[in-house]
Amino acid sequence: MTTKNHGVEMTRPIGIDLFAGAGGLSLGFEQAGFDVVAAVEIDPVHCAVHKFNFPHCAVLTQSVSSVTGAEIRKAAGLPEDAKVDVVFGGPPCQGFSMIGQRSLDDPRNRLVYDFVRLVTELDANYFVFENVKGLTVGRQRKFLEEVVEAFQNAGYEVRLPWKVFNASNYGVPQQRERLILMGCKQGLNLPDFPAAITRAATSAFSSLPPGPTVADAIGDLPDSDLFEELVNKDTVRNARYGAPSRYAAELRALTNDAWHFGYKRKWDPTVLTSSWRTDHTEISRRRFAETPSGENEPISRFFKLDPIGVSNTLRAGTDGARGAFTSPRPIHYKYARCITVREMARLHGFPDWFRLHSTKWHGARQIGNSVPPPLARAVAASIMGALGLKPVRPTEVVALGDETYLYTTISEAAELFGVAAPRTRRDKNANIRKRKQHETEAARLAALEAASDG
Repeated sequence: MTTKNHGVEMTRPIGIDLFAGAGGLSLGFEQAGFDVVAAVEIDPVHCAVHKFNFPHCAVLTQSVSSVTGAEIRKAAGLPEDAKVDVVFGGPPCQGFSMIGQRSLDDPRNRLVYDFVRLVTELDANYFVFENVKGLTVGRQRKFLEEVVEAFQNAGYEVRLPWKVFNASNYGVPQQRERLILMGCKQGLNLPDFPAAITRAATSAFSSLPPGPTVADAIGDLPDSDLFEELVNKDTVRNARYGAPSRYAAELRALTNDAWHFGYKRKWDPTVLTSSWRTDHTEISRRRFAETPSGENEPISRFFKLDPIGVSNTLRAGTDGARGAFTSPRPIHYKYARCITVREMARLHGFPDWFRLHSTKWHGARQIGNSVPPPLARAVAASIMGALGLKPVRPTEVVALGDETYLYTTISEAAELFGVAAPRTRRDKNANIRKRKQHETEAARLAALEAASDG
């Protein structure tokens, strides 16, 4: 099918991302050969990052509960008769009711109902529902059964039994388990779950080839502590990288197949990004250095990465509404510090051209909330196969968005998208930090002018 999306001609199958976050699922589906034409996400900071990385994608900064399929089509520039091939996303699930009640009727689980509603309103041929492993056990399992029933009542066949995937089985150097539920309109070709292609690097319980290690993922990255610039910002130019592993070479776009079936981006590979330094105390650094690889540091309980193993699950922490707590980042296996956001991104399967929010808190939260793109790509390839299509490698090279999107506070991002946003402690602190940086720069320029006048 050929459509026009913001002036770009598309002949690829169409996908729409709900609860999009920064875009882990969007990237995976794009790399599998889909055009992701619209993304719905309530957090304006996530929307800003998504818009930077996917400038041709329409971003709707609102709750899925307040948007209709028609509004999504309009924002994406899709005609009413345009086919939507797949809708995907991971709605938050909570508020599980007591036995005898329907959990899907709980108001706190309304977003899951809205996911099903939008799949139906968009008349999508396929859907992919992603969520936490915990939905498959205990009373949560009853809720998951209700979700399956809701899709079936809406006219969709669901691939059963559902399956929990570990990202380490799909070429990601991280232990991360996610539930995947997928299906199609009744009468269409039901997709199969993608087969595992790797085992965790240190696992001996599989005949599959070993996946990349922690060292494979981040061993070539320069040490952020070497750059004074990274004390007050997240980028540095002309950083010297080490020799890459095959895994790192792909994420640096050094290989022919690095882009898969996604659009090439215009970017500067000499700039080290998402690498704002963390100011550790000397006591913390000493404890980190003394902790053996693969073990938790006794005081902080931070996990120290094993260079020949895989990362523990990278978590998101909480948002501003729930206290804005930062989830602990692992300790680097070689340096006495926590890993940077860019190192987290490598362990998650994000390529180096993909930028996260400049702050460590937002950037780490965006990674922790996302599906690793290689896992998303494998799932998307199964949908592509069910469609009976061969993915097409596009010729267009896409310019990334405005870099200011990556440096917005929550209130600034909300203003950018024309929505209201509550003030948070994080937002207030970010504004104070920006004001101090401006004052410092103004003082420096004043001193230079005074010296020049003299």
